[in-house]
Amino acid sequence: MVGFLKLKGMLKKLFTIALLLVTVATNAQDLDRLLNLRGDWKFSIGDNTKWAEVNYDDSSWEEIYVPRRWESEGFNGYDGYAWYRTKFSGDELEKEGAHYLRLGYIDDVDEVFFNGVKIGFSGGFPPNYYTAWNAEREYRIPNELLNYNGDNVIAVRIYDKGGEGGIYSGEVGLLVADEAYNETYSLEGIWKISRRDRDEFANVEYDDTRWEDIVVPSNWKTIGMSDYRGFAWYRKEFEIPRGGKETEFTLIGGYIDDFDEVFVNGIKIGETKDDGRMGRSRSFLELRVYDIPIGVLKPGKNTIAIRVEDLGANGGIYEGPVTIIPSKIVTKFTRGFSFWR
Repeated sequence: MVGFLKLKGMLKKLFTIALLLVTVATNAQDLDRLLNLRGDWKFSIGDNTKWAEVNYDDSSWEEIYVPRRWESEGFNGYDGYAWYRTKFSGDELEKEGAHYLRLGYIDDVDEVFFNGVKIGFSGGFPPNYYTAWNAEREYRIPNELLNYNGDNVIAVRIYDKGGEGGIYSGEVGLLVADEAYNETYSLEGIWKISRRDRDEFANVEYDDTRWEDIVVPSNWKTIGMSDYRGFAWYRKEFEIPRGGKETEFTLIGGYIDDFDEVFVNGIKIGETKDDGRMGRSRSFLELRVYDIPIGVLKPGKNTIAIRVEDLGANGGIYEGPVTIIPSKIVTKFTRGFSFWR
């Protein structure tokens, strides 16, 4: 089993390299940089939940260059909590686009707020600390949070346990999806997760408010489940706007380690599972693509539930894209993403 897990890790690394080579051109077309956010941000050490609020007055805060380790910006030796804030005009936004916030690499843990609402996190804050210093941050911004007629505020809460800290490297900016994908509905962002396994978790009316949060895509180690194997359920509520022209949709469910069953509004739409002999699986290399039967999606609120089984190592919905798209663009959207279909 140990030998297989090592092989599994090597396969993942090789697959990731190949995936990057194959999809560079696709990603360059699908996500365009809308706004460069490198430069001076407002910065304060300490921790206060009010600092996430849109109307908080940060005029007395110091300025710090992003991306750069805060030790090189005059805070040498500081470990603990700190906040970053910046704002930009809604004139920069595209009303028909799907917007993403890219924050590069952060040492160690972060929570990100857009116009006062948390849109993502990586790592774990004390007392359940775990680092995510080597994970690139990219978070989908829900359309309902975008302010097209005024300022938009980004606030980032960070905890650094030791060594150097802060938003330290990588691309920092606002990106927008290609206009060809206007009638797509991203499911990336914060989901609910439970380590229990019950059939009732697929039901639309099930109350998951006490479940733990997890960012999708990410693997289980981002919420401290490094040694966990077995079953976990994911749930998310999302909205389909009224008045859309498309009637046939497909779920692009990302890459899942190892097996899955997917339910939309309580209806099972697909599953992926190989024989898993001797604890071995290659399903984690397969992009999930499931057609959603006509009539299952409703204008307004909808619910997706995913049952995941992991055989070992890192589990979960670990890589995107995770989105609902018009079925007619599936071939274009998924070109280059999967080696196994």
